[in-house]
Amino acid sequence: MAVLSKIRQRSLLLILVIGFCLFAFIIGDVVQSGGFNSVSREVGSINGKDISYDDFNLKVANVEKSGQGLSLTQAANRVWEQEVNVALLQEQFEKLGIRVGERHILEVFKNNPQIGQNPTFQTAGVFDINKFKEFFRSNPQQEVFLKEAEKDAAINAQFEIYSSMIRGAAFATDVEGKLKYQMENDKVTFNYVAVPFSSIKDSDVKVTDEEIVAYMRENEKKYKAEESREIEYVLIEDKPSKADEDEVKKNIDALMEGKVVYNEKTGTNDTVPGFRNTANIIDFVNENSDFPYDSTYIAKSDLPAEVQGMFDLPVGGIYGPYMRGGFYAVSKVMGRKAGAKAKASHILISYEGTAVPNKKEKRTKEEAKAKAESLLSQAKANPSGFMMLALVNSDDSSAQQGGDLGYFGPNQMVKPFNDFVFNNPVGTIGLVETDFGFHVINVTDKQDAIRVATLAQRIEPSEATSNEAFNKAAKFEMDANEKDFAATAKAAGLTVAPPVVAKVMDENFGSIGNQRQIVRWAYEKNTDAGDVKRFEIANVGHVIARLKKINDEGLMAVDQARISIEPILKNKKKTEIIKKKLQGSNLEAMAKAAGVQVQQALDMTVQNAVLPNVGPEPRVVGTALSIGQGKTSGAIEGNSGVYVVSTVVVTKAADIKDLAPMRQQITQSRAGDAGRVIPALKANAEIEDNRWKFNY
Repeated sequence: MAVLSKIRQRSLLLILVIGFCLFAFIIGDVVQSGGFNSVSREVGSINGKDISYDDFNLKVANVEKSGQGLSLTQAANRVWEQEVNVALLQEQFEKLGIRVGERHILEVFKNNPQIGQNPTFQTAGVFDINKFKEFFRSNPQQEVFLKEAEKDAAINAQFEIYSSMIRGAAFATDVEGKLKYQMENDKVTFNYVAVPFSSIKDSDVKVTDEEIVAYMRENEKKYKAEESREIEYVLIEDKPSKADEDEVKKNIDALMEGKVVYNEKTGTNDTVPGFRNTANIIDFVNENSDFPYDSTYIAKSDLPAEVQGMFDLPVGGIYGPYMRGGFYAVSKVMGRKAGAKAKASHILISYEGTAVPNKKEKRTKEEAKAKAESLLSQAKANPSGFMMLALVNSDDSSAQQGGDLGYFGPNQMVKPFNDFVFNNPVGTIGLVETDFGFHVINVTDKQDAIRVATLAQRIEPSEATSNEAFNKAAKFEMDANEKDFAATAKAAGLTVAPPVVAKVMDENFGSIGNQRQIVRWAYEKNTDAGDVKRFEIANVGHVIARLKKINDEGLMAVDQARISIEPILKNKKKTEIIKKKLQGSNLEAMAKAAGVQVQQALDMTVQNAVLPNVGPEPRVVGTALSIGQGKTSGAIEGNSGVYVVSTVVVTKAADIKDLAPMRQQITQSRAGDAGRVIPALKANAEIEDNRWKFNY
């Protein structure tokens, strides 16, 4: 009672303390999430134009529900790409004053198969604008759909005008045509000295990180990189052990033979038959197998290669036990059927009114029958010529294969065709009529098939195995948080996978597939370089990930850029070394000093500047053409080495008056310029992407 009295006396203090704790909890949650109203409601912006979270999220939800099998992240990426493209294009439309009206929008609708080919909006098979408008007048509830469709159609119409303008600007002048003609036809023969880069060992030239960074700064656009994270990881698979395999094998072996069980009702021991001798194989398989009983007859060619041996067993024969695809199984041959699958060729002769799209000629039914009977006579007289008859005469798409329809089972073809093939022996040639027309049929092969009962059980990790994998992963996570990641993995007999470089909205994670949770963790504010965390992946096991490096937006990381830049810089350094070797007043002296031979290239053109036994060297050929006959160049850094050329003779192409073909070729080569517009606009745009803050 004394205790209760003291509690009552101090009840106000307790209420205040509890209230303060709750307030602190709420405030902490608000602060952690970014403050009261400080959290942005925009998922990003394009050149200053904000993208509302609410609108964006609605579009993502619609894409996610579209039945395309996209994940939330994939849907968000698709919608974001659309939003960026539309925003950048609309800027251009505004600058250029591109406007569209109802006529443009309706033309887009007409060309949209879902609208233009919809029977609801057609009259006599042709899109009817009046029917289209009337539908929406009669169905006002569809107005929201129409407004959204009009927005999309307006953008598409504007883009078509924009693309037309670009294509119209992609013309070529006579000057360009003449230059192309000269590049293709001006020829040069020259002598040259070539010292390949491979003559100097890579180990003799070093490239520093500073040099790579300097090169990237000189070529900033090419080596511009988004923010990224490098994540290394160890995978501890949750897979069955040898003991688990043995346990499933033991279960299958036990089910093979009968067993004695006590019958409580009769008080006696009953013998329960096993898989080998049960009288009710269907119920036995359905009760004990991970796959239900399948009564389908299977041809030998349809059996997996590793179990085709069961096809040669007699009815009642047992095949196995065997392991396949993560299962331990045993099979029993239940029946055999002769001619269960058939192969046939045919010649289809259709006529007006049949549902055949590509008739080779118009015929009445009587004309088709007469032609089919004539072909039947020819086929019977010369069966080896059936393929050619089908190729030339059949209205069916199989004509390209000489009428060959491949193998098929009962009832896969229309009934008259099916009955003829399965009721006649191989080699029979005959005529049947179906809704498609008249078929001259040649039965070319038949295969027997067997019906198999298979008792199969999945080999899965046991609880003990899964616990062992969990304990191993948990221990590794704790050790790796305190010690060197690679050394800890080595000590545990584990392999560190190559780092995954992940951008903020990436979902794919190396060989493990889509693991958005790992990428999201790497970008959390409280995740620092060196942090380690374990992730449990369903049906895979445990991934222990370490954030190896944080790459800020800007230039590529040196270790990523080195693979492409280092060879370029090494060749530049090798060029300087080789230049010092190329001493002398003529090619012969330079060749002797460098330990190589003087070579000659005949009738080279800039358009086809491939040196024999070397490869493409346009800079070398271009120099030989430009320096003039009898002149010798300085050292030229080529693709595969350093060259000095001496021009022997330049043969200028004859002048041509009509440059139209050349201009046309250039124009055609620029036909794809419109497709490069959006990447170019993106490269120069200010794009802020905040989607990761909204847990996409």
